[in-house]
Amino acid sequence: MFSFPATILAGLLGLAFGSFLNVCLTRWPAGESVVKPRSHCRACERTLAWWENIPLVSWLALRGRCRTCGTAISIRYPMVELAVGALWATTVFQTIHHFQNAQAGLPYPIASFSALYLLQSATTIGAKMLLIWLLVGLAALDAERFWLPDIVTVPAILLGVAVSTFRGDSLFESPNPSAPILLRLLNLAFAILVAAGIILLIRWIYWLIRRREGIGLGDAKLMALLAAWLGLPGALLSFVMGVVLGALAGVAILGMPKLRHAKSPGLTRLPLGTFLCIGGIAATLWGPQILAGYLRWSGLSR
Repeated sequence: MFSFPATILAGLLGLAFGSFLNVCLTRWPAGESVVKPRSHCRACERTLAWWENIPLVSWLALRGRCRTCGTAISIRYPMVELAVGALWATTVFQTIHHFQNAQAGLPYPIASFSALYLLQSATTIGAKMLLIWLLVGLAALDAERFWLPDIVTVPAILLGVAVSTFRGDSLFESPNPSAPILLRLLNLAFAILVAAGIILLIRWIYWLIRRREGIGLGDAKLMALLAAWLGLPGALLSFVMGVVLGALAGVAILGMPKLRHAKSPGLTRLPLGTFLCIGGIAATLWGPQILAGYLRWSGLSR
């Protein structure tokens, strides 16, 4: 009974934080404050009324246009809000469902869990929600501007190391607080180096062949970020899914002459970071299930 209202609340919070993320994505690259002035139309500068700031609902009510000047409001706004809301709701529902399954069959289920277990469960929910929020923002930023800023990725790597160290393992695995801290840090350092090294190796090979840059260093830092939060298995799974999605998008563009000859750089240069972020979100929420399904499909596991 508790899972339904908690899931709804998480979804509503996700819509609100998705709305704030949109403000950051719009103002921050332009060097503007994300706090002041109040939300306004970027074309006619009119300050928006309160009802024009309701996440998702306002965009639908206004039919995607400013009610004063008629300028189109980017589809990115409702997509980001909906993505964060839906993913946060999924995160909370999954965690509560897992907790309820863990209690099944115990005579005194609540008393059987220590305060540390409850704290780690709350940390897991908060960490997954924060990681998803970051990945949605980075995906949108890379798709629009081909930019994965160090001021976001580098602190996020350090924060991921801190969270994984506290839990005793990455978000991809169950927490193991008994693991020695030094061993945790060594495992994370190895995962980060390997994950970032994959991108650096591809970048180097591409340069040897084409004599020009093919993949930005921001993608390497993004892989390091994924490894810090998800460990090496989660980062590798994110990479594979991101590459597959990118390849499918490339084939789709090649199959559409209008898109292939468009002048937009977003249709001639695919943002790898966006696809890696999508893969990272999928690995965060369904990684173990995806791996288990693949192993069964490939015949490596029964």
